[in-house]
Amino acid sequence: MTDNNVRIVSLIPGGTEILAALGLVNAIVGRSHECDYPPEIHNRPICTQARLNSNASSSQINDEVNKLLQSALSIYEIKTDVLEQLQPTHILTQDQCDVCAVSLHEVEKAVATLVDSKPQIISLQPNILQDVWTDIERVGNIFGVDSVKVLENLEARVKICHHKIQGLSLHELPTVVCIEWIDPLMVAANWIPELVNLAGGQSLFCATGQPSPVLPWETLLTTNPDVIVFMPCGFDLNRTREEAQLLTQRPEWGKLHATETGRVYITDGNSYFNRPGPRLVDSLEILAEILHPEIFQYGYKGTGWETL
Repeated sequence: MTDNNVRIVSLIPGGTEILAALGLVNAIVGRSHECDYPPEIHNRPICTQARLNSNASSSQINDEVNKLLQSALSIYEIKTDVLEQLQPTHILTQDQCDVCAVSLHEVEKAVATLVDSKPQIISLQPNILQDVWTDIERVGNIFGVDSVKVLENLEARVKICHHKIQGLSLHELPTVVCIEWIDPLMVAANWIPELVNLAGGQSLFCATGQPSPVLPWETLLTTNPDVIVFMPCGFDLNRTREEAQLLTQRPEWGKLHATETGRVYITDGNSYFNRPGPRLVDSLEILAEILHPEIFQYGYKGTGWETL
């Protein structure tokens, strides 16, 4: 087990959840403003803040993000004074997406100003499910914690899910589009296509492990998927329901196959799909429940997802 001198600051929600799954919650001394799970970390000091207004509309947020990135500014800033007080031995961050969390460059810059403690930076870069398993193992190894049981449990749940859809024929596997942003319209990629396929769907418009592409509205209309799942980055169920109106109010929306058959869903993307950590398995189970309610009933309806 880790010694008591370990002081971890986690600057990425998925990383915080990995630490928690490995039994390292007590070693976390600071977190990002977005780290909100598990609940027992809520009392840890917050070490980051956003440079943009997350309550703005989808298009305004998108514009602000682009402006910040073009001016070579990170979307988030680190509170170096808090970091200095916390004296961490390790900082957990990511190099996957500059929009999702503090950039690695910002962390390195902040660490350079810390006079007393020279913390080890652990940077996660997950693009597919296997990368998340590797991250869990790697974090476990760094802190001397055995990750075998955690990984066995997660992988077993994935196998159960996938095993149950083996008997389905191709026409029983619906075509699915997962929407990661509403204005501009973007499709969720990275690990999401993999989750869709494991849950018994056929993922459209993007490839596993690739960045999320912009989806022209006309392409959505002409492809006319069986199922549409909203999982906007950083939004909970209520916020997703609000933002989805940008699309559902369009005159062509009612003619979509998914709308006509009542197969449009909203999810809590912020808690589940957007976070590359242990709860990606919960995300898989949510998708399985959405796509094949005749096979799966895990009980996430009402908290993790709802029919729109």
